[in-house]
Amino acid sequence: MARTKKEAATEKRFAKPTVKQFDVIIRPVITEKTMAMAQNQNKIVVEVLKTASRTEIKLAFESVFQVKVKEVNIINVHSKAAKRGTRYPGTVSGYKKAVVTLAEGEALDLFKE
Repeated sequence: MARTKKEAATEKRFAKPTVKQFDVIIRPVITEKTMAMAQNQNKIVVEVLKTASRTEIKLAFESVFQVKVKEVNIINVHSKAAKRGTRYPGTVSGYKKAVVTLAEGEALDLFKE
């Protein structure tokens, strides 16, 4: 069965993910707000490597999850002082998170059954 040029052009092609791209995305950030953003605005919030740039995050997300990314916003979450009980001081470590906006018609299910 031969495909036409138009069918071949419209077919999604993504690069094969590399080990570094798997290391860029650390974990999803799961809160009530991020779940609402995923459902209503088609935005996914993930924790990423501190040294990752917007383009690295976009390329990693597209190749690992096979979806088209429209926009990437980055937020540095600062570390905070905390106490363990009433006596022991400590810190909650900071991290970098990315809000990835998926293109129209794209969807990503992070909790597949």
